[in-house]
Amino acid sequence: MNKEQELIRKKSPVSIRNKKASFEYFFVETYTAGIVLTGTEIKSIRLGKASLVDTFCYINNGEVWVKGMNVSPYFYGSFSNHEARRDRKLLLTRREISKLEAATKQPGFTIVPILVFIDEHGRAKVDIALCRGKKEYDKRQTLKEKEDRREMDRAMKRY
Repeated sequence: MNKEQELIRKKSPVSIRNKKASFEYFFVETYTAGIVLTGTEIKSIRLGKASLVDTFCYINNGEVWVKGMNVSPYFYGSFSNHEARRDRKLLLTRREISKLEAATKQPGFTIVPILVFIDEHGRAKVDIALCRGKKEYDKRQTLKEKEDRREMDRAMKRY
């Protein structure tokens, strides 16, 4: 990810993160994918009414799908409001999909969405990561590093 892409994500009015993913997994590679939305889903995402808790991606017939993503129904929607939890298709290139498919066939690897944001053209995008699961001792090490960073920040703040 280059600096221009990072800047766009920081400026994005909507930034829905999967905070648990960085604790549970090591990120091997990240990809940015478009997401196919219907009806009022984009309005709900622009209001920040989405969640990535307990979501994952899977590949079916050469297409990548995100499962378990919750996009709350739009408050001002009518009878044509969308379903909150449904499988949503992700838009990636054929080369990226084949890379992901080959990697997920190896044991211990999975695809997890880590961020939903709105790009500069007003489209919803999803950052997904090819992940390898952490062991229990890796999680303890992550917590220890996080605590050490906090202590260093507190010490620097005093002086």
